[in-house]
Amino acid sequence: MKALVQRVTAASVSVGDETVGRIGPGLVVLLGVGREDTPADADLLATKVANLRLFPKGDAEFDVSVIDTGGSVLAVSQFTLMADTKKGRRPSFIAAAPPDEARVLYERFVLSLRERGLTVATGMFREYMQVEIHNDGPVTVLVESNRS
Repeated sequence: MKALVQRVTAASVSVGDETVGRIGPGLVVLLGVGREDTPADADLLATKVANLRLFPKGDAEFDVSVIDTGGSVLAVSQFTLMADTKKGRRPSFIAAAPPDEARVLYERFVLSLRERGLTVATGMFREYMQVEIHNDGPVTVLVESNRS
C-alpha cells in the first residue's frame, strides 16, 4: 500500500460539478492499494500518516503531525500509484488490487484515520475526479506499508 502525502493549506475533490470533499489546512493522501495488501497494511499506513511530522513548530520545519495541528485529511483512492513503468511506454497496473478489494482497504484506511481523531474528507471511489491541491511548502512524501 502506498500513500502520496502532501501538506496543504486547502484541498478539495469534485465529481462532475459537485464538490464531494473539502479540507482546510492538513494533508492530502492519494492512496494506492496493491494486490498483496491487507487490513493490517491499511492500519499501519494510517498510523504512519497520522503521526508523520510534516508541520512546523517554532524554528523546526518538520516537528508536529496533522493530529498535533488539529488539521484534516483528504483521502483519495488512486490506483495509478501502483503503476509499473519499468517496461515499455504504457504503465502496467497488474500490481493494483481489484476494485472490490481496494475499496475495502481504502475504507479501512479512512476509518483508521478517523479512529485516531482526525477529520477525514474523501473522494468517490472509482469515479473520475478533479482534485484541487494547494500544496504547502511544497511538502510531498511517499509513505509505504512494510509490505510494499
